[in-house]
Amino acid sequence: MSYSTADSLPTVTLDDVRGAQKMLTGVARVTAMEGSRYLSRLVGAPVHFKCENLQRTGSFKLRGAYVRIAGLLPEERAAGVVAASAGNHAQGVALASSLLGVRSTVFMPTGAPLPKVAATRHYGAEVRLHGTVVDETLAAAQEYAAETGAVFIHPFDHADIIAGQGTVGLEILEQCPEVRTIVVGIGGGGLAAGIAVAVKSLRPDVRIVGVQAASAAAYPPSLSAGRPVSIENPATMADGIKVGRPGDVPFRIVRELVDEVRTVSEDDLSSALLLCLERAKLVVEPAGASPVAALLSRPEEFEGPVVAVLSGGNVDPLLMQRILRHGMAAGGRYLAVRLRLTDRPGALATLLGVLSVVDANVLDVSHVRTDPRLGLTEAEVELHLETKGPTHCAEVGLALREAGYTVID
Repeated sequence: MSYSTADSLPTVTLDDVRGAQKMLTGVARVTAMEGSRYLSRLVGAPVHFKCENLQRTGSFKLRGAYVRIAGLLPEERAAGVVAASAGNHAQGVALASSLLGVRSTVFMPTGAPLPKVAATRHYGAEVRLHGTVVDETLAAAQEYAAETGAVFIHPFDHADIIAGQGTVGLEILEQCPEVRTIVVGIGGGGLAAGIAVAVKSLRPDVRIVGVQAASAAAYPPSLSAGRPVSIENPATMADGIKVGRPGDVPFRIVRELVDEVRTVSEDDLSSALLLCLERAKLVVEPAGASPVAALLSRPEEFEGPVVAVLSGGNVDPLLMQRILRHGMAAGGRYLAVRLRLTDRPGALATLLGVLSVVDANVLDVSHVRTDPRLGLTEAEVELHLETKGPTHCAEVGLALREAGYTVID
């Protein structure tokens, strides 16, 4: 890697990315490129998925971690490596270290999903649970590095990491040479920066769009300020891009080479995840679905052919269940209704008959009979319904009101 005399930050070049690609031969998969007919119709041009969710360890993180660890000096390898992560980076470091014969220790938050903890251990790392938020976990890992001499492997703020992630960009150009727009999620910025270096060096005409969750978007204010700035309490279901401050090294590259950074809502993310599962038959985590969320929210703003990078597929099953329900609600396919009825024999059966006529599928029913708000002969019923879209939801509400029910919510 070369260094800038202006600010001493490392500069990543196309040669660095090509060197990383050679290093990763036989280690990282050349992941599939899959077309999406649904999004292609929506955008009005071909849309393809770059399926890094099918990469070893379930995300792109193996690429950068392997290049970073492979570049260590013999004495550094002997000291071992340490990382802090709630999931994808942890697994990437663990597998890369095992492949290279390097001892690894990974600090993870105490609330990290059990499947991710188990996978990290399976790949060969010693896992230490510490802290309830990633900042506490990161501090513990850095303290461990200072005490033991282990090399700290940063998830995104290092030139070798960025060069490794940039190999995704080279593969995109090889698999879809006619690409006009690449859409990629941004957390700390390592993946977007790497792709930008690779693609802009060879095809400066390709537009690169970064995507952040609106409630955890540190890049827009940082780009406005011209330097990385921190945001307080980033909160999003997309853990993979929930980063409070851009990395110094990727920020400079993103600022220079990425054409736009836009944001998406939590509803957009859950709808995108649901689309990937139903339409593409791909399990994608919320961060990995962020490019799809951007395409769904404003499809007319993307010139095709478009490549959306699905950066990872490591999603906790319990979170997946909640997100899918949220996505169905956002798409008008899941409706929760609270209403009052007269508490008499057969009243519930009559209510269900009304719902049957409008073809609403009842998933769950709960009763409240003792509440100060209710009259002596009243009951409150909460229904969870599977519906067919916003229009059907409106039809269900109208049918209930026309049948004489008081719909509270």
